[in-house]
Amino acid sequence: MARLDLEAEDNLAARKMATRLDVIRRIVVVIGAFITLAAALTIIPGVRQIGVSLFASAGIAGIALGLAARPVLSNLIAGLQIAFTQPIRLDDAVVVENEWGWIEEIGLFYVVIKIWDWRRLVVPLSYFIEKPFQNWTRKSASIIGVVTWTVDYRAPVKAMRAKLEEICASTPLWDKDVVNFQVVEAAGNSITVRALASARTSPRAWDLRCYIREEMICWLQAEFPEALPHVRAETTIRRSQDGETAAPMGVEEHDFTRDDSLNKNPGAK
Repeated sequence: MARLDLEAEDNLAARKMATRLDVIRRIVVVIGAFITLAAALTIIPGVRQIGVSLFASAGIAGIALGLAARPVLSNLIAGLQIAFTQPIRLDDAVVVENEWGWIEEIGLFYVVIKIWDWRRLVVPLSYFIEKPFQNWTRKSASIIGVVTWTVDYRAPVKAMRAKLEEICASTPLWDKDVVNFQVVEAAGNSITVRALASARTSPRAWDLRCYIREEMICWLQAEFPEALPHVRAETTIRRSQDGETAAPMGVEEHDFTRDDSLNKNPGAK
């Protein structure tokens, strides 16, 4: 494993081999320890007699021990499955139990996931065989980042599309593969637009999303402030019988620009 370069950007092959070797090594160690113990029970005369007595008196205790050992055996079998089928690998970006992070360690009975805020999530190996989860780097480390905004109907959609391409071209975070801009919803007083941009790795995709979001907001604030979300209200004017205008009923028209909805952070190494 010392020769495997896990720090390279395209490290898929290295991570496959490192995962397989690591899991197999741990299983071999356990099997070797079990064989050594079994050999001691059969070779050493005094110990052999103890072993025979234990097996003879196992009975219900043996059944209880077997039931207690089920989680251990299931995790050992899951370890073999993971070593060869590899639903997860070291350094894979995954979403488990609504937590996003990287596979940091694959133990004999558990997996350690390094969450984006440096917390650790410890999950039994059998979890990855029995339950669904997201693996963002199963085939490739490349990933598409998504950024959405809620804007006013007066937003310059075509200009925003051109600005997105300009923003992506200005940063090395973009891998020059995918860039797209779409209006995905129009309802009520606003529309929802979405930007897609690809990056070589999930950490770079996260940074790219944040960069696009910030640059687009700053550009809209400076060039098209009317495109930011607004709250509108109608005013009803009541006229008296003599034709004079009375006090307005209801509320006056307001035009509040709200940046907080655009600055919302949708989600992170």
